[in-house]
Amino acid sequence: MLRFLVRRLLGAVVTLLIISVITFMLFYAVPRDPARIACGKLCTPETLQLIRHNMGIDEPLPVQYWHWLSAIFVGRDYSSFGHCNAPCLGYSFVNREPVLSTILDRFPTTFSLAIGSSVVFLIFGIGAGMIAAVKQGKATDKIASSASLIASSMQIYFVGTLALYFFVYQWHILDQPSYTNFTSNPISWFNGLLLPWLVLALIWTANYTRMTRSQLVETLSEDYVRTARAKGMSARNVFFRFAWRGAMGPIVTIFGIDMGVLLGGAMITEKTFSLQGIGMLSVKSVTTNDLPMLLGVMVITASFVVIANIVVDAVYALIDPRIRLA
Repeated sequence: MLRFLVRRLLGAVVTLLIISVITFMLFYAVPRDPARIACGKLCTPETLQLIRHNMGIDEPLPVQYWHWLSAIFVGRDYSSFGHCNAPCLGYSFVNREPVLSTILDRFPTTFSLAIGSSVVFLIFGIGAGMIAAVKQGKATDKIASSASLIASSMQIYFVGTLALYFFVYQWHILDQPSYTNFTSNPISWFNGLLLPWLVLALIWTANYTRMTRSQLVETLSEDYVRTARAKGMSARNVFFRFAWRGAMGPIVTIFGIDMGVLLGGAMITEKTFSLQGIGMLSVKSVTTNDLPMLLGVMVITASFVVIANIVVDAVYALIDPRIRLA
């Protein structure tokens, strides 16, 4: 198991290095000069040259990348900002604040949105998929499959707008979506995120319902499951001891990837409900040409996905020992 995890960690390091190179190159792929973007409208040639020097743009591109990469581990000195402690991802063009501190300030909102919605769609999605698999071909199965198909075809910005209008503005059933620190007021935290959780979970629940059903139907038809039934084991024991464990692998894999994406910022959901998370930060970075912030968000998001894949590999190996042998 240890060798398995070491191999995965080494692969993750290589993946993150490749991602960092690609994202850094994208930083300079924009048609405008990054220094001119940082300088603003009222920019003199002297100020522009000073900004280029402070940003290190006047150096060769490989040297610039090395300075940016090494700053993550040892920090970096900026002429206009001073020393940026490690891990340093640079300074924002817009608010002149460290990129990493800005992302960390937004992270609790995205984390709360991801965790709360995942709890909802896992409970309802997997539960509905289990019921549909057990009742295969019956009315319950058809209703669950039809409902999941309809829900998966909806878009968050459409469902979210309707939910805001009816549940918040028209019927006054739920509070206006917002984020409150959990430690300061758990009730306000829950009430402010309940509607985004439900809307986001609606789409994902449909996906997990269909996926759980298909995996369980396939596993229930395996030879070892039929053998367990032939030996006289109860239907409950056969389902949870054999069929459920066999179907868990793909579900865990997809959930790990989805969680990495959610932690990277549920962009459309945050935009729909005006939640100031990482997803909203990335949108603002694009609209304001805040390239250092956008680069930092991309790196952090990619790191979440890679870390989630490592956790998935470890859990998958515990569920199915054949993965470790492979």
